[in-house]
Amino acid sequence: MAHFSPAAPPTPDYVGSRPPTYAPEPTALPAADPEELGELVPDTVLEGARYGACTLRAVSLRGDSARYRGEARRDALLVARFGAGEQALVLVAMATGARAAPGAQRAAAEACRWIGQAVGRSHERLVEDLRADRRGDLKSGLNRLTDRTLGKLRAASGEPTASLRCLLLPADPDCRTRVFFGAGEGGLFRLRDGEWRSLEPAVPAVPDEGAPDGDRLTMDLGIPVPPSPYEPAEPPQTPFRFRAVIARPGDVLMMCTSGLADPLHGEASLRAFLGRRWSRPAAPGLAGFLADTQTRVKGYADDRTAAAVWEA
Repeated sequence: MAHFSPAAPPTPDYVGSRPPTYAPEPTALPAADPEELGELVPDTVLEGARYGACTLRAVSLRGDSARYRGEARRDALLVARFGAGEQALVLVAMATGARAAPGAQRAAAEACRWIGQAVGRSHERLVEDLRADRRGDLKSGLNRLTDRTLGKLRAASGEPTASLRCLLLPADPDCRTRVFFGAGEGGLFRLRDGEWRSLEPAVPAVPDEGAPDGDRLTMDLGIPVPPSPYEPAEPPQTPFRFRAVIARPGDVLMMCTSGLADPLHGEASLRAFLGRRWSRPAAPGLAGFLADTQTRVKGYADDRTAAAVWEA
């Protein structure tokens, strides 16, 4: 007699007490310019990889409101590997274009591309600093890369046009340091033993000399520091966020834009649902991760971009 493992329960269309206002699937396409077809943005982008002790899943999808109104996705996502073997470094970058800014999605895509170029040029030094746990060097260097990237956007528009959030994941299985950095709103969460904890650095804040579980929180206080080995210094414009996390087997670290961070903060049933789904030993496949991350909550209809890392 054949034996079959019970299938995982299907992902619900929504959680919470009431259904969302909009339909669960895309309705209207954004308007297209026949001379600018390269500027079209797909409704959904999925990415995944496995390096070292990490299994990565990443998604960027258009929010219910934009799907209904035929507006383009304002979130952008970049996942890139620099280097090879245990010397490789994986960057996950996500950005959200300002709602009122013309060409918001273009600004978000440019922010991801420019930070990717900067990290790629410096990846060998970044890997060395990660392995040696030189958090001060990482913080000051990544601060300058972030300021340089967002400064280019400000130079074009005269005002901040995108938020930017990044994760650095070393491919070396013996290096368990994961580094978050960026500027702007969103969320950084860790799922450990079935419980969610927000790791989002507050701005401004006094530097934390070390949390009980071995994490360390460091913040930019606007104090001038010596020039970075990564890029020339620029005047700080947007509060910089930085956190280095020591991963444990079984952890799930998730970085996301406000489109997912806000409902996670505001709806306990979404936290509980994702906590149950993602506490399993194996990471979900790409389709399962997409289904989980697009579980809807009434009152939250913005684009969602998220990257989650399962630790072996």
